[in-house]
Amino acid sequence: MLDRYAIKIIRWPINTTAKLVHKTGIKADQVTLFGFMLGLMSFPALALQEYNIALVFILLNRILDAVDGAVARIQGITDSGGFLDITLDFLFYSLVPFGFVVAEPNANAVAGAFLIFAFIGTGSSFLAFAIMASKQKIENPVYKHKSLYYIGGLTEGTETILCFILLCLFPSSFTTIAYIFATLCWITTVSRIWAGYQTLK
Repeated sequence: MLDRYAIKIIRWPINTTAKLVHKTGIKADQVTLFGFMLGLMSFPALALQEYNIALVFILLNRILDAVDGAVARIQGITDSGGFLDITLDFLFYSLVPFGFVVAEPNANAVAGAFLIFAFIGTGSSFLAFAIMASKQKIENPVYKHKSLYYIGGLTEGTETILCFILLCLFPSSFTTIAYIFATLCWITTVSRIWAGYQTLK
């Protein structure tokens, strides 16, 4: 996972922004919803093949996704906020490849569907283990500040963002990038299923 390294780089600017947001009285859930609304704007941009514009909205969504967590740590982490955040994250992750499919269905449909299929694997294995980990009171030694247990893998938040950046910068290579990243997602899913089952067993 690259997340643990990316966090070290973005921690100061994200925490500084979160403090400013907190001073205005804006709640973490409001940041989550606003970030999701901005993320939704990437879809029409992708559908119209305005990939640079789409990339701006994708990056804004991911920045606010980091900010909302930092604001929540100041104001107090809640189960409702964690639920909202992770649910909207997975919806957004699936929205991006769908946008590329709508843009060029003849070229991108199969690869896009395979990538969304792979996201179902990573998402379901992530959430299923998080539920069981909470039930068994298993704590994550790496991400203690998270509202859910973050089980590891090859494709996490940072890797997914990098994939989306590459897709927007090189839209003609969507099929190749999508197949490669989807394969990495399936490696993550299989390893999570095995490790999660053994851990819970």
